[in-house]
Amino acid sequence: MAWRFALTIDPAAPGDPRGSFAETFTVIDPAAPALSVGELSTQRGDGIFESIGVVDGHPQEVAAHLERLVHSARICDLPEPHVGQWREAVAAAAAACGPGESVVKLILSRGVEHGPAPTAWVTAAPAADFAAVRERGVRVVTLDRGYALDVPARAPWLLLGAKTLSYAVNMAALREAKRRGADDAIFTTSDGFVLEAPTASLILRRGDTFVTPAPHGGILRGTTQVSLFAHLEEQGFATAYATIAVSDLATVDAAWLVSSVRLAAPITAVDGVALPMDAAFTAAINEYLLSPRD
Repeated sequence: MAWRFALTIDPAAPGDPRGSFAETFTVIDPAAPALSVGELSTQRGDGIFESIGVVDGHPQEVAAHLERLVHSARICDLPEPHVGQWREAVAAAAAACGPGESVVKLILSRGVEHGPAPTAWVTAAPAADFAAVRERGVRVVTLDRGYALDVPARAPWLLLGAKTLSYAVNMAALREAKRRGADDAIFTTSDGFVLEAPTASLILRRGDTFVTPAPHGGILRGTTQVSLFAHLEEQGFATAYATIAVSDLATVDAAWLVSSVRLAAPITAVDGVALPMDAAFTAAINEYLLSPRD
């Protein structure tokens, strides 16, 4: 059986000056029951999460993931995570990881309905093997996300831009992509602009400039995308955030889906139209993404 590791984060006592959570966590048996039947994360998906890639025991981009966890908590009106405590929990989980690639997941739920405190836990497990996907690439289809580009600004209650546990639509999109003979999907707005993939950010290349969709469309800010942009800028490339029309996808020099665990997967086709793939450049990108990154 593959190894697993889990711990729970204990709520702070009322009035605790250190924030919403005390500086304590408890290691638990990952195979044992841990959640109440009243837990809102399982009943309603009422919570947030982060997935942190771990390479040979080193958790990648921890600060960026914790910053996004705090951002998601604010959007969802959840108690603000105590960053120091979560950082210690991530370190404990990463220390339990074996060699190679693993994934540490952070979950914060509203807890039991009408309960006194939220529920929080961290798990670690071996990551799936994405070596072949990074090398051969993925075929994608575009799928309408069902809202116009200006909706996130007009309807903040939709929680667009937060990394919530409500991933049913994302998983349905991946199933639809496979039904259409593709490997993954790119969400688009109903008025014809590019957003993101169900579980990844999108990066496009035009000459020596790398572009990703601007976050004002309710896009989740990608920790891997931000790190990769910083690396590309150090290499002398230009980077940009832009509003991208769906029709522009077929005209780029290269494109990738990037995420914390899969890393960079080159896109080989969009809606059946082939895209160029630079295998050597992709390998160099993934070499950077597999290096220790704080």
